Amino acid sequence: MNLVRDVRSRLGWKLFLSYLIVILVGVLVLSSAAALSIPTSFDRHLAGMQPMMGPRGAGRDLSTGFRAAANESLALAATAATLAAVVLSLLISRRVVEPIRQMLAASRRVAEGHYDERVNVRGSTAPEEMDELDQLAVSFNQMAARLDRTEALRRELIGDVSHELRTPLSSIQASIEGLLDGVLSPDEPRLLQIHQEAGRLQRLVADLQELSRVEAGAIEVNLRPHSVEGLIRNAATRLERQYSDKAVRLEFELAPSLPMVSADEDRVGQVLLNLMGNALHYTPAGGAVRVHARRRGGEVEIEVQDEGIGIAGEHLPHLFDRFYRVDRSRSRPGGGSGIGLTIAKHLVEAQGGRIRAESPGLGRGSTFAFTLPVAA
Repeated sequence: MNLVRDVRSRLGWKLFLSYLIVILVGVLVLSSAAALSIPTSFDRHLAGMQPMMGPRGAGRDLSTGFRAAANESLALAATAATLAAVVLSLLISRRVVEPIRQMLAASRRVAEGHYDERVNVRGSTAPEEMDELDQLAVSFNQMAARLDRTEALRRELIGDVSHELRTPLSSIQASIEGLLDGVLSPDEPRLLQIHQEAGRLQRLVADLQELSRVEAGAIEVNLRPHSVEGLIRNAATRLERQYSDKAVRLEFELAPSLPMVSADEDRVGQVLLNLMGNALHYTPAGGAVRVHARRRGGEVEIEVQDEGIGIAGEHLPHLFDRFYRVDRSRSRPGGGSGIGLTIAKHLVEAQGGRIRAESPGLGRGSTFAFTLPVAA
């Protein structure tokens, strides 16, 4: 808001100075034209009156001639000043109005769904050298780029959801048709397969519902003082069997005397389950997942570090975007739906914290960390 007021103030001063320049140029042209034309006009009128001037009317005729010369000169000067002011005003207004007209046309194109529309930045691209209109053009282009990306994610979501719905539904339908036709026997493995496919559908729907709630700010957060170690141990207990089955070690490095944090126990548990579950999924058997916790100023930072496949640098800025997946595989078990990290980000921010991801590169593991404020 302060930046908007600052830009508005500077633009107002620039418009005021432009009007002042037009006025000063008009005055300058007027005075210069008058200074140049008055002597010539006066001499011409004086020469024309000399045959008619007598001794008694000399003063009156001289006064009349001077006024006529002055009026003629001022008329010429005013015309020149008006023309100069009009030309200068047109140049200034064109410089101000033309970029706004371009942005107006581009905004209409964007409103019609053409999110690839951009406006040209006239001056330097260095922020410190931009004027207000250039900054407005850059902001418009950033907005259009974000809308373009959101639209691309929406199209990708439709494809992902339709594919992930089609696979379990086809499997369930084929199994039921086989059971009805007597081709398949209703044994335990067959029923278990149908149950697993139905579970996949239920988890996908639950993720989509949770995402819509957190993005709409409709989640309830009950902040209370909690022990960091207790929060981590609770999540680890729920995943203990899965880590054991895959032969992945879960190690803890918790700083001594950690303060209590202001957090919602269920929401933090949801975030930890997501991060620790992802770390388990991408860590090979025999590897380890390490959970660190340390105090940083008025916050406590919790890190989940794995020895998995790592993440390429170009993917890191987009990991928390909706439906973004590093693994472009359509398989939900293989690549996930790209919803979990987005939900985790909103849950952490709703509790006053921040979340980040980093990785040295492919094959070198990755680290996900989030902060929680220290309890008062």
